[in-house]
Amino acid sequence: MSSTQDAIASAEAHSAHNYHPLPVVVASADGAWMTDVEGRRYLDMLAGYSALNFGHGNRRLIDAAKAQLERVTLTSRAFHHDRFAEFCARLAELCGKEAVLPMNTGAEAVETAVKTARKWGYEVKGVPDGHAKIVVAANNFHGRTTTVVSFSTDHEARDHFGPYTPGFEIVPYGDLTAMEAAVTENTVAVLLEPIQGEAGVLVPPAGYLAGVRELTLRRNVLFMADEIQSGLGRTGRTFACEHEGVVPDVYILGKALGGGVVPVSAVVADRDVLGVFRPGEHGSTFGGNPLACAVALEVIAMLRTGEYQERAAELGEHLHAELGLLVGGGAVEAVRGRGLWAGVDIAPSHGTGREISEKLMERGVLVKDTHGSTIRIAPPLVISKEDLDWGLEQLRGVLSEE
Repeated sequence: MSSTQDAIASAEAHSAHNYHPLPVVVASADGAWMTDVEGRRYLDMLAGYSALNFGHGNRRLIDAAKAQLERVTLTSRAFHHDRFAEFCARLAELCGKEAVLPMNTGAEAVETAVKTARKWGYEVKGVPDGHAKIVVAANNFHGRTTTVVSFSTDHEARDHFGPYTPGFEIVPYGDLTAMEAAVTENTVAVLLEPIQGEAGVLVPPAGYLAGVRELTLRRNVLFMADEIQSGLGRTGRTFACEHEGVVPDVYILGKALGGGVVPVSAVVADRDVLGVFRPGEHGSTFGGNPLACAVALEVIAMLRTGEYQERAAELGEHLHAELGLLVGGGAVEAVRGRGLWAGVDIAPSHGTGREISEKLMERGVLVKDTHGSTIRIAPPLVISKEDLDWGLEQLRGVLSEE
């Protein structure tokens, strides 16, 4: 067997089958490129589902991590450490909010947001205990914990993991009328992805996010924006909500916040929301650890320059112009997205999303499929225009194959 086959066989023998990765075994990476165990190079057009917005091995982030590794990596929140205060202050400033509750993974941040909304509903809004409702959108993806899959409409993520957590109302994504009807006096929050990533990079109709913001303000309901994939530069703005001039009550952040180095997530809001927590009511051993704070601080500093957002906007315009030319040619049925983020629906006559992803892999480009017929394109924001064009050339080549 080849080194790749041997490594995959070994992994299959000792790991649970919770993912279906492409048959490539990465050994090293730099910028927008990855190299496998046999020395083959691949252009990364997925960027760890936006966790690698700043590319692989970004020098500023690696140096920040190395410097912190020599000092202290973990204290737990039993003690203070000297990177925590600055991290919270800088992230709150980036979001235009007052307080930060740091966690590790995106799903953990979503769980934290759900707890925050419920506690706020009971202690601030006055909802009767045990009656809080949170409105979510169909085709959402907020993680895979038992509570989160309770309000998922994805059968693969949900089936056979019950009994399910109550307290959620699911409405069609992009439908303001349905959202209005779902909000009651016991509704404490609306939880949405400003752009639905796992569903195929679905961009809501113009005015939808602004309409949700108006509704939630009018009905005294929290608007919680899951910007774990859409945030931190991916769409050409710091946050995807900015495209409609919307500021939610709660930002849920992750992925790129850790710079592709360590898992870092956070819930960010004003004191009148996050102030409902008291010591001992919620926590995480690794949440807000020194190493995470050091890396995230460098991420925040990089975002404050605006250069990555500008780059995503400029290259994103080029990406969508090129992808738009593929629609109507028989191979591509639709293209959606914003910034350096796109969902490409493949015509069934040209193969499944998985098959197209495998053919691209053979040509040295790595993307990933979702929902059968869609491939997602989300390269690191540091990708060069030349490399982006080369990747698109490979896509055109695959789609022209008979």
